[in-house]
Amino acid sequence: MKIYTGRGDEGMTDLRDMSRVSKTSPRIEAYGTVDEANALVGTIRPTGYDDVDEYLERVQNHLHIVQADFANPDPDEDAPVVREAHTEQLEDWIDAADEELDPLESFVLPTGSEAGAALHHARTVVRRAERRAVDLAGTDPVNAEAIAYLNRLSDALFTFARLVNKRDGVREDRPSY
Repeated sequence: MKIYTGRGDEGMTDLRDMSRVSKTSPRIEAYGTVDEANALVGTIRPTGYDDVDEYLERVQNHLHIVQADFANPDPDEDAPVVREAHTEQLEDWIDAADEELDPLESFVLPTGSEAGAALHHARTVVRRAERRAVDLAGTDPVNAEAIAYLNRLSDALFTFARLVNKRDGVREDRPSY
């Protein structure tokens, strides 16, 4: 597979069904922001914690599916799509991490150890990806489960940040009002 084709030099790109759209279309914005989130998650591994690293590796694969899902305006039965099982997997990981954490009693500032702060950063990019996906869904058909997945992923990354910070011995800072 050749890396460069020149097909995008005029500001257009191909979707999975080979239709062409502007690189500024809401669909490209949605899956491009998911790509950004995926790359950011990749910079966080390894965290030093095998369970969190395994979660993040799986998340990266899930995000690749989200991208493929958003890149396909008319998926057939063989197309990669986000399924409820992907979202449920995140919920299981959140529940497992919560067992180790103190109950959340207030907002926390997005900071901490290097990995903890990076997980908070990834969470914010996932939230932006979710906003882009909701915007896309306002004009084009979108798999609602992919949007639910992004919503739950931001919760998971927040929880993973808290978990890593606790394991690293970093206290959570609360905002002062």
